[in-house]
Amino acid sequence: MTHAPALSGERTITPSPPRRTNLAKRKQRLAAYLFLLPFFVVFVAMLVVPLVYAGYLSLFESKLIGGEVFAGFANYARAITDPAFLGGLGRVALFFVVQVPIMLGLALFFALALDSARAHGSKAVRMLIYMPYAVPAVVATLMWGYLYGPDFGPIAQIARAVGFGTPDFLAPESILGAMMNIVTWEFVGYNMIIMYAALRSIPAELYEAAEIDGAGQFRLAWSVKIPAIRPAILLTVIFSVIGSFQLFAEPSLLNAIAPDAITNAFTPNYYAYNLAFINQELNYAAAIAFLLGIVIAVVSYVVQLGEQRRERREMRMS
Repeated sequence: MTHAPALSGERTITPSPPRRTNLAKRKQRLAAYLFLLPFFVVFVAMLVVPLVYAGYLSLFESKLIGGEVFAGFANYARAITDPAFLGGLGRVALFFVVQVPIMLGLALFFALALDSARAHGSKAVRMLIYMPYAVPAVVATLMWGYLYGPDFGPIAQIARAVGFGTPDFLAPESILGAMMNIVTWEFVGYNMIIMYAALRSIPAELYEAAEIDGAGQFRLAWSVKIPAIRPAILLTVIFSVIGSFQLFAEPSLLNAIAPDAITNAFTPNYYAYNLAFINQELNYAAAIAFLLGIVIAVVSYVVQLGEQRRERREMRMS
């Protein structure tokens, strides 16, 4: 059936989109913004405003004569030459280099073991491994502080009874290792859950193809599972970077039972706290906090950049 051409002088009218559709879309956008509004209010009030105010404080200096005076970047210059700050930064860097690989290695091992479908009672085991993360950091530190006690702790009592002497885990030379153990005990389960969830999302076709090629459990884990969950592993590394450089609860609580081992500048976060609330040096503490944030951002960027370069290398080789 053919349509007759429009006569000269007549206009063809194109139908305009219905107003109801546009109105519905506007209502959807408005509803979305209203749902997001509480988050943005809390985000601005609890993060952006304190950061701006801390940045403002870090540019001033409090003096006995004259009060608050503009100091520019003098507080930052003082921080990068402060032996206490640099020493605390070195301790948390050592903490990160030693503790994080052990913690993430254990988390990956448990996640792979639970995903292999060979572990009996995997739900109960998963809950037991994750349970320490549900314990608050304060409670965990106090509990381990009691276990570490050289005079009253059960570890020292057992070692003394067996004849191994009295190990002092709260001595200055071993306190950092004691903290590594506490943090590892707390966060292995948390990182395991992230990796386990990523493993459960891998398509079954990859496993079937690998098994057809004759891959065993070890080869399957090394060549299929670990490469497939690399983004999740990277996420746990980034979280560990942030957590390591923000170490605070453990040194602040262990300071009460091991004052000779924990100084006021044991970690940068603990140092900033003592500067602000004990020494009343708010401006310098704000500069320390900002520098610590910059260090965390740089280390996180380096980790991500290294992972991106590795992926590019593997793509070129393949």
